[in-house]
Parts: sequence; C-alpha cells; structure tokens
Amino acid sequence: MADFFSQVVNALQLGSIYALVALGYSMVYGIIMLLNFAHGDIIMVGAYATYFAVCQYGLHPLVAVLLAVLISTLLGVLIEKAAYTPLRSAPRLSLLITAIGVSFLLENGAQLLFGADTKSMVKTPLISGTLNLGGVTVSLAAVITIVVSVIAMIALTFLVQKTKLGKAMRAVSEDMGAAQLMGISLNRTISFTFAIGSFLAGIGAVLHVGSYFQASPMMGSMLGLKAFVAAVLGGIGSIPGAMIGGFAIGIVETLVTVAGLSTWKDGVVFAILIVVLLVKPTGILGRPMVEKV
Repeated sequence: MADFFSQVVNALQLGSIYALVALGYSMVYGIIMLLNFAHGDIIMVGAYATYFAVCQYGLHPLVAVLLAVLISTLLGVLIEKAAYTPLRSAPRLSLLITAIGVSFLLENGAQLLFGADTKSMVKTPLISGTLNLGGVTVSLAAVITIVVSVIAMIALTFLVQKTKLGKAMRAVSEDMGAAQLMGISLNRTISFTFAIGSFLAGIGAVLHVGSYFQASPMMGSMLGLKAFVAAVLGGIGSIPGAMIGGFAIGIVETLVTVAGLSTWKDGVVFAILIVVLLVKPTGILGRPMVEKV
C-alpha cells in the first residue's frame, strides 16, 4: 500500500509539471490558434537560470525562483514581439514554422552558451526534505509541485473568467476583428497571454529542477511535446482540460514505468495522441471549432 501511494504521488508530481506547460500551450492556442513549440524551451531557459543562480552565484533559492520566472516571462514576451507579431496576418503554417525555428534557435543557443552536457543540482537541491503522510514518506518537492499546479489552475481560471484582461482574452479568442472594433487592444491582450503562459513555464522550470535536479539544452523538447499531448488530450484551449491531460499523461508514464517498460513510455504517450486525434479530436473537455467564412 505504501508503494502504491508513493507511485501515485510520483505520477501526480510528473503530471503537474506537464499540466503547467500544457496550460501555456492552451492559452496561446486559444487566443491566436498558434502551437507555440518554443514553449518547452522557455522552460529550459528557466531551468538554466535556476541552476546558475543557485549553483554558480550562490543566491537564495527564493531569489533564484523569482529570477527564473522573470527571465522566462520576459523571454516569452520577447519571442512574441520579435517572431510572431510580424507574422500575425500571415498563414498559420508560417507561424508554425517560425515557432519550430525559435525552438531550434533556443536549443542550439543553449548548447553554444552552456555546453551540451547536463548540469546537475543534486549537491545543491532547490527543494529538499520529506514529509510523512499517513506513514508514507514523500518528498517535499512532490507535494509543493502538486499544490502549486492546482493553485495555478485555480488562479488562471479566475483570471480568465473574472478579470477585465481575462474577458479581453476571451473576446479576442472568440472574434479578433470584433474585439478590436469594441476597443480591445489586440497587441496588449496577446502579449499578456504570452506573458502569463511564459510565467507558468517559469514556474514549471523551477518545479522541474526542484524535482529532478538537472538542466540540459534539450530538456524542453520532449517535455514540451508531452505537454502538447496533454493539452490535446484534455482539450486544447481548456484550462481544466490541460490539467486533466497533464495528470493523465503523468499517470500513464508512471504505470508504464512500474510495469518495467520504461523504454516504451515515450511511445505510449504519442500513441495516446494518435488515438485521441482519431477518436475524439477535441479532447476530453474541448469544444468543436466552427470556422467562420
């Protein structure tokens, strides 16, 4: 029973990180119909910021967290302004190719600046300690990761549903042209969306480093792709759906690993993507999109 509970916590911990990244995917796609494949690499940049702040400069963990989140947020807004804004009226394929290009730029830039080797934080963990829950010992990092992800979903739901900027985001998502005619600033709304998504990516970077103690140039690639699968599974554009999809992918990966098939876990995740696209393309909580002509 203790082993079962421990594996459940591990699954929720992994799923929480996927869910945070999937939230960023869902927000950006919901506004401008863009699959921002550079989103995972923003997490990589945030992870390196955390590593250098703690291991190289000896900053307090709280300062490192704030720095990583700030750098990730600013990077997301910069990417939107430099790479996506000039192509806003271009075909979606151009935006998609640009997103892939930005992803490669960040990955290769990280290899050039920091080297291709993995940076370890085992000796200077960001989050250390354990908790005893009902006689079962779990890491403090796992508990913090799960709690933070749930709080992030609740806060994001409140932001989108109850605030003025959230209403602007929903208006732009519904009809961009009509939103502009009603006086909504398109540039400010889209930049705010990217900022929030990148803010969540920064939190995900901190939690990933706190849980797995490493940063590498390619870490964002697979993490971003699995989070994309989570977003599609839950219903891309849906905030609760992103959380459900993230937890589901985390549970599936953990089950596959426990079954002794850890080398197959990536294949199983992408097999889920294929099945979802064939059976229910809108995902668990997604809505069919009606294109106006």
